[in-house]
Amino acid sequence: MPQRPGLSVGSGAVDRALVDELAEWIRIPSVSADPAHADDVRRAADWLCERLKAAGGHAEIVDWNGSPLAIGEIRASGDADSAPTVLCYGHFDVQPPDPLDLWTVPPFDATIDGEWLVGRGVADDKGQLFLLLKAAERLARAGELPVNLRFTCDGEEETGGHSIVDFLAEDERGADAAVIFDSDMVARGRPAFNIATRGLCYFHVTVRTGEKDLHSGMYGGAALNAMHALMQALSAVQPRDGRAPEPLRAGLVPPTEEERAAWSSLPPGEGELADQGARPLDPRAAEEFYLRTWAEPSVDVNGLAGGSPQLQKTVLPVEGVANVSIRLAPGQDPQAIAPTFERMVREAAPAGADVEVELWSWSEPGLVDQNAAAIRLAQDAFERAIGTRPLLIRSGGTLPIVPALARKGIPTVLTGFALPNSNVHSPNERMLAEYVPLGIDAASELFGAFGSLR
Repeated sequence: MPQRPGLSVGSGAVDRALVDELAEWIRIPSVSADPAHADDVRRAADWLCERLKAAGGHAEIVDWNGSPLAIGEIRASGDADSAPTVLCYGHFDVQPPDPLDLWTVPPFDATIDGEWLVGRGVADDKGQLFLLLKAAERLARAGELPVNLRFTCDGEEETGGHSIVDFLAEDERGADAAVIFDSDMVARGRPAFNIATRGLCYFHVTVRTGEKDLHSGMYGGAALNAMHALMQALSAVQPRDGRAPEPLRAGLVPPTEEERAAWSSLPPGEGELADQGARPLDPRAAEEFYLRTWAEPSVDVNGLAGGSPQLQKTVLPVEGVANVSIRLAPGQDPQAIAPTFERMVREAAPAGADVEVELWSWSEPGLVDQNAAAIRLAQDAFERAIGTRPLLIRSGGTLPIVPALARKGIPTVLTGFALPNSNVHSPNERMLAEYVPLGIDAASELFGAFGSLR
């Protein structure tokens, strides 16, 4: 039976005050995709700023073109003017909790369930940003913080917002390294650093085929059906044999043979799919799991609407809409792929259908220099704290800040303490409760190691 936070779990006890403090933040339903929660997103930013101030730093909410950014700094304990600067990024917005009936606990009431801490945002990303915050607080209060920590956090990552990217582009201060805890381990006890992320183009497609819905008995087989037209249009961009159509693969930089060889030591793709209750796309999907999710573009229809899917209503729908996303491989340019996608959809639609394609959001893919001194120091630090050296892998996800940091020459440690079965973006999102103190230890060791960057 689920328990309240602060109880003994797994192989050790969770600090009650620590988990209860995180639970305060989780309790704020900062769902950026829902305008009704705009005030909650700002409250989550304010919570973060207040904790930075309590740790001895300064912080403020910056209104960046209508989006709240939490910007703060904790200065090094000694000789701050010559100490290295480390930028810490995280996001305080969360995914919508729907469907609510699949949650075993209230989504915004962080709860211990066995060895897991369960709640919306505990893994993505409030809980992981909290680890960096508490490590900074611990070192600063002990007078042992060897670096200046600059926290630059946003509340629109889950909706693909660009405010943080635009802010960094105008911020001329730079940094010696960046740290992002917003990822997961390869498996329990096997940490990883992500040296590449995929980009994103997110489209809203609308197809109209007339003035009104029509009686299917009187007009079926003679008049255009918007849902049929929509499906025909989208068929042009669907994958074939596990690959996006060639025009949507333009520009990708394939992984090196060394990378592909290293991936062979990872858990088999068959198990990765099975653990999520997923079914392979095709016979080669499991074999090519890491290639397809890390180094290839993928096209997915994320939602469809039109007609009446619940009631028996015999009509020819006049309008069909779809949300479609493309995850872009490293090397691809969203500004080149977006018009290609639109052209392919329009050309595939049947004559007489009106097609509108809107690009709702986009982000570039990112690449990190794996030979940078900051990456080597970070691997050493994690190995000391966790006992296992992090693997250098790619990520199938998208973080707009990663390419933004790369453009400024800031080496980025992108890692995290979620697991493949942490249910990120799904009901019952969770993180191992024992990873809260472990993550704080690792972050503390990391900040200490970065003191030698200058």
